Amino acid sequence: MLLVPEPSDPARRHPVLALPPDAGTLAEGVATAVRDGVRAGELVPGEVYSVYQLAGLLGVSRSPVREALLRLAEAGLVRIARNRGFEVLLPRADDVADILDVRLSLEPLAAARAASRAGDDERAAVGAAQRDLERAAYDGDEAAFWQRDRALHDILLRAGGNARVARVVADLRATTALLGPPTTASGRTLAEIAAEHRPVVDAIVGGDPAAAERAMRTHLEHTRDALVARLGSTGH
Repeated sequence: MLLVPEPSDPARRHPVLALPPDAGTLAEGVATAVRDGVRAGELVPGEVYSVYQLAGLLGVSRSPVREALLRLAEAGLVRIARNRGFEVLLPRADDVADILDVRLSLEPLAAARAASRAGDDERAAVGAAQRDLERAAYDGDEAAFWQRDRALHDILLRAGGNARVARVVADLRATTALLGPPTTASGRTLAEIAAEHRPVVDAIVGGDPAAAERAMRTHLEHTRDALVARLGSTGH
């Protein structure tokens, strides 16, 4: 068993982190544990944590930790400090704009591919995910809404036949999610956000690639503008 050295500052405590039970690989589990730790306040922006410490906390070797940190660094969630470990970052307005621009380069095309390539079962799954999203909006259940929003995007991206794009987008979304409720704080209601997804889903189910690409682009542009405006108003 790996031992974790005591913090040099007695007032500091070790973060409490846990591997998710459903992670596909150890590296994916470590990445999820770090994101969850940041959201829960267990990992603090600006603090440097060692690879050895993180491996010990999660009970894994250092190899999956290093792999996970490289993925998180690519997503802008951490900065790797050579020979020291890693530092958690919080995204700024420019970072968020960059992240959404990357998503804009990936997701509209993936939606078009889903509209042209998805089978009947995949189209049915996309439609069911949209109904789940609308139900959460109707119930006013914000936590369930964002969980179902992530699920819908993941399902339709995978329906386009590219699981790698789905994983990249999941990492990018995890970074912006650290800022709190994604865009409702800027005045968009859950119902309005759910309604933005409906044209994307209808186009995929109906087999209209051009409409799917156009609707996804519109949705992501609205999301980008709302997040950047929110961060600008708070001075981030």
